[in-house]
Amino acid sequence: MTTGLPPAPQHLTRLKALLARIRHFDGIPPEVQERIAASAVPRHFAAGQVIYIEGEPAEAFYLLERGWVKATRMSRDGREQAMLFLESGEIFGDIAVFSGTTYPGTVVALEDVDVWVIPAQKILDLIPRHPEFAMAVIRHLGGRVLHYINLVEDLSLRNVETRLASTLLQNAELHDGQLIVPRREWTTFDEMATRLGTVRDVLSRALKTLEAEGLLKVEKQSITLLDPKRLEERGKV
Repeated sequence: MTTGLPPAPQHLTRLKALLARIRHFDGIPPEVQERIAASAVPRHFAAGQVIYIEGEPAEAFYLLERGWVKATRMSRDGREQAMLFLESGEIFGDIAVFSGTTYPGTVVALEDVDVWVIPAQKILDLIPRHPEFAMAVIRHLGGRVLHYINLVEDLSLRNVETRLASTLLQNAELHDGQLIVPRREWTTFDEMATRLGTVRDVLSRALKTLEAEGLLKVEKQSITLLDPKRLEERGKV
């Protein structure tokens, strides 16, 4: 709920810093930033807490300031399919808000997270009044469409080993000259399997196959990519 008063300077500073980290939203006009800040409410969610459930009315738009969340859909037999894994500097709840539908998936905090919650109508009111903001939204939604096109391609055309190789390369970080994929507290085998659209046993076999080929080494806190070039070849269709 807004108060009608200008946003507090500290409040606005935090929002501006966050917007500057969000792709496509870093260049929106100061007036729009101030309007977003005026209606945004900070929320904290503990690890494992549900932020919203698939099928709920899309009443809010979320800016992720700290932590990781996942968006999933659940099949009738209880199988979970990951849609998005998002880290700080990302947006979620946007597709439902802009399409006027209910939330298409359930979003859960993978670790302690801080978000800014903005009423859906406040965001929708800004679009016709500010073309620069409208273009930022269009570019952002275009990126989401491309993500889902790639997800469909992955699940329909690539096997688990191929998807695994590609995902590891996308999430690798350079440490002391080696590519490492750090394992956070929540990156269990079950969570990794969900991300790849498979089950734990299949993922475990895929990791063992790639490890036996000398492409990677699975350790307790990380996965070391021993041969990124060959792994990249395995990650292609």
